Amino acid sequence: MSLRQRTHRLPHERPRLSLVLAVLAVELVGAAGAVFTAQGLASWYGTLQRPALAPPNWVFGPVWTTLFALMGVAVWLVWRRLDSPRTERRARVALAVFAVHFLANLGWSAAFFGLRSVDFGLAVILVLLALIALTIRTFDWVDRRAALLLVPYLLWTAFAAYLNYRFWVLN
Repeated sequence: MSLRQRTHRLPHERPRLSLVLAVLAVELVGAAGAVFTAQGLASWYGTLQRPALAPPNWVFGPVWTTLFALMGVAVWLVWRRLDSPRTERRARVALAVFAVHFLANLGWSAAFFGLRSVDFGLAVILVLLALIALTIRTFDWVDRRAALLLVPYLLWTAFAAYLNYRFWVLN
């Protein structure tokens, strides 16, 4: 059996293990953005005039951890469909779109906090919103539950886009 076949079968043969792997992978990749956030948070973010609705900084860690866990479960649900000839192509497309979208997610942290650019952050987050919507759509082609698990992420990112816009206006 090839590595590809084993990878496609893993979620069925070892569902708990593959679920944990999917969630951990998304959490770890998502945590990479924290490198940029930590850089800008310590020295730059505190100097900005904050929008009235900006939550305290401690809120972001638990929210993102939860959202990344939901994304991991959604990825797992789509991954499980790679072994079906009927859904394999759609699942591959959906996972590819997810990967591209995730680069934009990390790009926002790099733009806003790493480059300390409210303007570039705003541009990236608008692209990110479109990519999240596309990811939800492609996940829905494969598994409606996976798509629904991404809705809180879309809503949180829309709120973050509003905050980014307000930072842009105020600063």
